[in-house]
Amino acid sequence: MKQTTVLLAALVLSAGLTLAAAIPAEATQHAAPAAKAGAMSSGEVKKVDKEAGKLTIKHGPLENLDMPGMTMVFRVQDPAMLNDVKAGDKISFVAEKVGGAITVVRLERVP
Repeated sequence: MKQTTVLLAALVLSAGLTLAAAIPAEATQHAAPAAKAGAMSSGEVKKVDKEAGKLTIKHGPLENLDMPGMTMVFRVQDPAMLNDVKAGDKISFVAEKVGGAITVVRLERVP
């Protein structure tokens, strides 16, 4: 009887470990990083460089990139974004690493 109980316990433990190993690590993480990735940051346009396809933005913390507030130059994913803003505009934006460069992928003027 003891052998059967020990064997049954070993099978249950083995099945549990196999199931745990089959679950991808991403599935066990909280949803917060995904929500964080699309979070808008606020800033002020300091310079628009249409020829280079870049914006200089004085911004608050970029939580999705774990960056503090500062003034920096960003690439823009779509050059048409540069037609919608000018120096001095207050903006909300999303910046992400694209091809190794921090790039503005979403941009909205704040009235």
